[in-house]
Amino acid sequence: MLKGIPTIISPELMKVMMEMGHGDEIVIADGNFPATSHGKRCIRSDGNDIPKILDAILKFMPIDTYIQNPITLMEVCEDDPVNPVIWKQYQEILGKYKYTGNLNKIDRFEFYNRAQKAYAIVATSEKAQYANIIISKGVVLL
Repeated sequence: MLKGIPTIISPELMKVMMEMGHGDEIVIADGNFPATSHGKRCIRSDGNDIPKILDAILKFMPIDTYIQNPITLMEVCEDDPVNPVIWKQYQEILGKYKYTGNLNKIDRFEFYNRAQKAYAIVATSEKAQYANIIISKGVVLL
């Protein structure tokens, strides 16, 4: 054990975040996302929801400030009546870490393609639809 690391961050997730470099992307996926078949590194975080994982990750990993859209969400499919209220939670959490930019939205299949190229996917038990989020890692300033 180490001091100050939230228990929601597994040793494997901490290792992956430390391995990631500037511009590498991490996907935090909801329970419906095909994480294992889409990721070269799939980190299980069963029993956890995305807002808690997002908050814990951002305590250690900066958001990329050198690109226009460092935060990407899966856009709601056409004719789907779902209103992803979880996105408001994301904005609150991101604001806590001084991110005030837009939440970029891309269609489902483009999101899947990006996820396949991501450094890792964190598979959660999040039940909210359209809760998937991609974060581009920034530079750690000393």
